[in-house]
Amino acid sequence: MSKIVVVAAQKGGVGKTSTVRNLSYSLAELGQHVLAVDFDPQFNLTTCFGINDPEKLEYTTATLMTDMLEDRELPPKKDFILSIGKVDLIPSNIQLSVIEANLRLEMGSEHLFPNLLESLRGDYDYIIVDTCPSLGTLTISALTAADEVMIPVNPQLLAVMGLQELTKTILKIKRRLNPKIKFGGILFTMCDKRTNLYKEISSQVDTAYRSGMRIFDSRIPTTVKVGEANGLGLSVLEYDKKSPAGLAYMELAKEVLA
Repeated sequence: MSKIVVVAAQKGGVGKTSTVRNLSYSLAELGQHVLAVDFDPQFNLTTCFGINDPEKLEYTTATLMTDMLEDRELPPKKDFILSIGKVDLIPSNIQLSVIEANLRLEMGSEHLFPNLLESLRGDYDYIIVDTCPSLGTLTISALTAADEVMIPVNPQLLAVMGLQELTKTILKIKRRLNPKIKFGGILFTMCDKRTNLYKEISSQVDTAYRSGMRIFDSRIPTTVKVGEANGLGLSVLEYDKKSPAGLAYMELAKEVLA
């Protein structure tokens, strides 16, 4: 059974896009057929796959959503899905911000993106979606499509405060739009286990959420290797097979499969 996993966070800088990039690669390494979807107008995931001029792409999430808004037939899958290494990608660009404004005016628009992903579900084991660092229209649409939500959190106070707001939003979506959505789990990123802040925040999150939500055992360490790999359009494991962050993402993929 294929699964749609949305990676979401209310604030930026928590490793959300890096998690989509590296989890997608790690799952593919473990034999899964994976589609990564960039549903963020900042198109960071697209850049992390080595596409430096996304405005020149003929097809993106923006063009697909435009077709759906205007009730046009979608292009063939082979035209809008890019195969990059072991992972397939639907890229994004800045035009998606225009679509976000249009979605607010369209009746039932929150179901358009779920309909797009449902049409692709049969082709993949996992569809992993990168979202905006906010709780706007695009993120709501992505959560409406999700089977599970993975929430990356770095050990900072503001990230934990954002976690509270995101969980409330997900519960509202479950009641009103998507009864099948589940909490896939909380993932700690950018961790320095030696610091008192990490220990304190980790303990707070464990106390507050462990009884009702999975907290992944895998902890992604802070390292410049992730940023360097992103800059080269690679997963961190492709960039450095011995990187602790890359190995941690592989352990995360095994947890997801388990």
